[in-house]
Amino acid sequence: MAPPGWEAVIGLEVHVQLATRSKIFSGAPSAFGAAPNEQACVIDLGLPGVLPVLNEQAVRMAVTFGLSIGATIHPYSIFDRKNYFYPDLPKGYQISQFAHPIVGPGSLTIQLPNGERKTVGITRAHLEEDAGKSVHDAYPGLTAIDLNRTGTPLLEVVSEPDLSSAAEASTYFRQLHSLVRYLKICDGNLAEGSMRCDANVSVRPVGTTELGQRTEIKNVNSFRFVERAIDYEIERQVGVLESGGEIKQQTLLYDADQDETRPMRSKEYSEDYRYFPDPDLLPVHITEAVIAEIRDGLPELPAQRQQRYVDEYALSSYDAGWLTEDPAVADFFEATTSACGDPKLSANWIMGELSAALNREDVAIDTAPISAGELGTLIARIQDGTISSKIAKTVFEALWQQEGSVDAIIDARGLRQLSDTGELTAIVDEVVTANPDQVEQFRAGKNKVLGFLVGQVMKATQGKANPQQVNTLLRERLK
Repeated sequence: MAPPGWEAVIGLEVHVQLATRSKIFSGAPSAFGAAPNEQACVIDLGLPGVLPVLNEQAVRMAVTFGLSIGATIHPYSIFDRKNYFYPDLPKGYQISQFAHPIVGPGSLTIQLPNGERKTVGITRAHLEEDAGKSVHDAYPGLTAIDLNRTGTPLLEVVSEPDLSSAAEASTYFRQLHSLVRYLKICDGNLAEGSMRCDANVSVRPVGTTELGQRTEIKNVNSFRFVERAIDYEIERQVGVLESGGEIKQQTLLYDADQDETRPMRSKEYSEDYRYFPDPDLLPVHITEAVIAEIRDGLPELPAQRQQRYVDEYALSSYDAGWLTEDPAVADFFEATTSACGDPKLSANWIMGELSAALNREDVAIDTAPISAGELGTLIARIQDGTISSKIAKTVFEALWQQEGSVDAIIDARGLRQLSDTGELTAIVDEVVTANPDQVEQFRAGKNKVLGFLVGQVMKATQGKANPQQVNTLLRERLK
């Protein structure tokens, strides 16, 4: 948050790497992880005599995104050359879109941590090619250039300056990340650079309407780092202004180790890039029939799925939002619920034990050693009284270690819940006889003592007794 008396004005430019198999203007593969410079072809490098050819799938993905945010889809758009010189830009220009982007104004409604909803305007989303990558730690004292990313298709999503805190910006970035994965236009892998965020930040005194001078924080690829970088920059700008200084228009880098922003270069204006239409690429014409076809193929979106979980499964808005942020988690939840028939217990186990195990082992839910069907069976064994909730956690750990099926683990370890009334009655009698002081306290009105007696029965049965049955038998015995 901004210091007292100040407010922040924030807009994000998010680069979404589109999940096409080839690059935006060539047939070279766009997969991550190849050896340096193995996936840069002559078109990507702009060698003399080559001509770019637009990837139709990238256009369709851009339209898909635009329709999902209720944006204007421009039936006519053109590609421009954005001219600048840098070692990782072999052509000396980047093919992008300037005056005529493919996606016009739209909006994304986000749910803030406090439960409130906020609509963030999206100015535009345009297609462009990625540049290469400068590698500074491969050779001592030298910078290496890897051009594999050159020509990779990007959709740059530019928001309005509608965000007023670092937390709001992080939430917007996170929910945009969720949306593009639902649409299957991006794998969302932040560690591999599939989504990167530039944050435009300015501050102004509360009550004023004039925008302050902004700075741009480049290439942040973590939700947490976006929040930390913006928070630092807000504090820095307020400190400069309160000490009588001026904010310079700059492009900044965020150093996560030092938790600070540092100047990268003075920020350019659009005219500095000398945009002009790319003479090698024809204008893009998108028919209404194509737009209608893509609209008809839109999947259930995160907000729609969240509301369905509230309506259909009677989950809280928080639980539904948590479960639907990642489409893989939502699919896992629905499969678990289908297996056991209890959406609330399914949600509790996924958000609790399963989530903790995934985080501990740094494993994605779609590669977890426990399947949705197995978790559903485990929950069903709690429901039918075969095991208690406490014992279920032991079975869960055995499932995680892949020791066998739910029922096989229960039988092999002798974990079936003790429900024999006669046997439990005898144990209850022994506990009551062995604890006369606690029995008198309970009869004197200290009801909390019952929990101690239940615990003694559970201890005597090594946790295998049915707690509800024990509770009932004890109350009857103590009358």
